[in-house]
Amino acid sequence: MTIKLDELTRAVAGGAAAIRAVTRLESAGGPGDKVFPPTYVKDGRAETKYAVEKRHLEGREVLTVLLDSVASQANRMEEALLEGWRRKELSFPMVWVDFSGEDGLGDLEQISALQAPHRIADALLRDSVLNGTPFRETQVGKDFTESRVNHATGMYKHCPTALIFGVWDSTGPKGGLGAKFQRALVSEIVGIDVVAGVKTASRIDPAGIERKAGPVFVHKDSAEEWTIDKSEAAAEKGNPKEFSRKGAEGKGTPAALNHGNIPPSIDALAGGVTMSHAVQTTVLSLAALRRLRFPTTTTGAVISTDGRDAAETAARTALATLALAAMVYQRDNDYDLRSRSLLVAKGPLLFEMLGRDGGEAATFRLNRSEVAQLVSAAEQNARQHGLGWQRGPVELKPARKLADLIRASRRLRQAGDANADDQV
Repeated sequence: MTIKLDELTRAVAGGAAAIRAVTRLESAGGPGDKVFPPTYVKDGRAETKYAVEKRHLEGREVLTVLLDSVASQANRMEEALLEGWRRKELSFPMVWVDFSGEDGLGDLEQISALQAPHRIADALLRDSVLNGTPFRETQVGKDFTESRVNHATGMYKHCPTALIFGVWDSTGPKGGLGAKFQRALVSEIVGIDVVAGVKTASRIDPAGIERKAGPVFVHKDSAEEWTIDKSEAAAEKGNPKEFSRKGAEGKGTPAALNHGNIPPSIDALAGGVTMSHAVQTTVLSLAALRRLRFPTTTTGAVISTDGRDAAETAARTALATLALAAMVYQRDNDYDLRSRSLLVAKGPLLFEMLGRDGGEAATFRLNRSEVAQLVSAAEQNARQHGLGWQRGPVELKPARKLADLIRASRRLRQAGDANADDQV
């Protein structure tokens, strides 16, 4: 069965501690097919570049690997919400920086608070302007900057998703004392009963170019890029400058040009894993939502003592519906985590309402249409209490200095393709 708005409202008001969804997954290739987790910098004791650890599961200790982190899952759910907003299936506040009219930066299109690494507190928004006014000096920026857990109306009005996924305005005018909200929605995907494998690599050059051919130099003419003729080479400290490229091996050799053979090799540090299955665990903390306080309406009026509980519950319920939408929409985007890491669900998305007394969990389901209706109804209810969301996107433009910085960075990267030594 689905869930009604009044049922969710009662849960948010104190009838439940959390809403949970646990989904069993397996490799799209079936049992025994290899999956490639994300890699991390290996420390001295680790045997792989993966986040491997032992966990207790069903009364036994099992070896697990992290397939998708909490931060990565949050990004996927934010992207799913953004898609729903762009299709006009979901309606909630949006703040973005529009690069579409900037010379040479149009490919960036719009970068929203759902895409920026630090959400509404990100430097991309900080270094942008609204009608010529720096973002922090606008009313939107001031509302967000002044937000805090016991006075969250400003953040709720302009960027409610930040109250769900968490944000810390550590680089704002208040420094470490800036707006800080914990994650209310947390998710991760973990592989269970894993066995590490190996990965092989090799390349045969059909032209038969040998590694010892050369040496290869940077050409005087940037359009030519490289040469093996010293007379045509660019000079560095009186000597021909050897060619190198970021990410390529063998400075001054054909390998830096991606020519030549690659001897067969075995990678035992990041060779993928096999597993019995994977599990996605997603938890929405209703307790975290209940910590958010809304003493004023979105117009700044003080909410009366008599109406405060109902108004705050309505706002928290609207946030809960947005979190449920993130879960539903992310599920419909499937589980193609990265190359050679496509997972498929082994059952429908099922929500569990976890009571505060530890009793039996009530279960419900939601599809896209149902959750979109739930979001709309919850927002309308909150609006009747003076806590409606900002309508329409807040469209910022990059400050000239930001646009210039991005262009300069692009020029540096382009130069780095030819010579990694130019990278700083």
